Amino acid sequence: MQLELRPSLFWDVNVEEVDLKKHRASVIERISTRGRLDEFRAMVNFYGRETVKTALLNARYLDKRTVSYCSLIFDVPITEFRCYKLAQLNPEHWNY
Repeated sequence: MQLELRPSLFWDVNVEEVDLKKHRASVIERISTRGRLDEFRAMVNFYGRETVKTALLNARYLDKRTVSYCSLIFDVPITEFRCYKLAQLNPEHWNY
């Protein structure tokens, strides 16, 4: 089974040189934040639910929408995500 990587999703690297096992965390983060739903499902089928869940829980940065979606999909509180904890340590200015 092979995971197809869309070249426009990985604009900053050569898609043929991406090692899906070695670069697992960055592939999971990129597909989760910028990919389509069918790409997300294919990624979960390829890596396995627990591997994707662990990678996303340990990600240093995910946008709020991705964290909320992954929280629902994997049934994990938002407060368990590393990126959420890091964001709480570095508060942003109010968005008026």
